Amino acid sequence: MGAALDLIKDMEAALGRSETDLTPWFHDDFTWTGNTGCGVKHGLAAFRQNWSKPFRAAFHDRSYRTERFLEDGAWVACFGKCKATHGGTFMGIAPTGKRVEIPYIDFWHVMDGKIADNRVNVDFPHVLAQLGVDVFDGHGWETFDRGARPLETEGA
Repeated sequence: MGAALDLIKDMEAALGRSETDLTPWFHDDFTWTGNTGCGVKHGLAAFRQNWSKPFRAAFHDRSYRTERFLEDGAWVACFGKCKATHGGTFMGIAPTGKRVEIPYIDFWHVMDGKIADNRVNVDFPHVLAQLGVDVFDGHGWETFDRGARPLETEGA
């Protein structure tokens, strides 16, 4: 294990303890870039205010399970799942009390011993489906897998 991976694992352990002071792990001006629905956060204060606080308010009793870490020099990646209780408003949906699974993929760039960049994909459509909202309105490609919708091959 390299220094970058050690830093990331230590930071993930801190998140699992719900620590709020992340300055030991992140540059103050780091960038957090998420997929649609997550946004882009410039700086630790924006990350705390516009990701950590809303996420913690919406999802209680969180547990994280990173399934695999990969390290390539100053870059570290992982994928895993957060399990949590929907205990606060999320994407306009009032708390349901349901336990949900929140899949994630992270890519971190470590510079000078701290995280400078974090690229993230959080599977919000999967979370919303667990809360009864189909963001694809029945047109997700899973319908092909189930044979519920014929594959239109026109132009293929």
